[in-house]
Amino acid sequence: MRSLGNRTVLYQQNVATSLGLYNNDYISIDILREKGPITAGELAKLTGLATGSITALVDRLEKVGYVRRQNDPNDRRRVIIVPQYEQREDVSNTYHPLHTAMIKLASSYTAEELELITQFLGKASTVLDEQMQHLNASKQSKSSS
Repeated sequence: MRSLGNRTVLYQQNVATSLGLYNNDYISIDILREKGPITAGELAKLTGLATGSITALVDRLEKVGYVRRQNDPNDRRRVIIVPQYEQREDVSNTYHPLHTAMIKLASSYTAEELELITQFLGKASTVLDEQMQHLNASKQSKSSS
């Protein structure tokens, strides 16, 4: 799992570099892809970045067309960050070879095996989320003492 995690991080860094982005910017883009439109405060919590850093990050991403700001219809004081990169040809071209290779890999498994793999990956993601929450709670308790 650590080896796969390392490869995933390294791949992500290479994708960010190939798109001309900082790694934290690209991590934020991936979070937005997964979560959908969210507030800057929510993005700060999910990334662990300070709100000032998130403002600068969103400014950069908005400037190059990866996100746009939208007023929250329920609270005019809040702004929602809306992802806009899914239609970008540079993003789809970057991921296409990986997508093709993963489809080929998946086709070497039976439907039952894929179900088990999918189940395992879902549960592994939950474990990682729980561990990140634990680390964040430990970090916060250390900084407050």
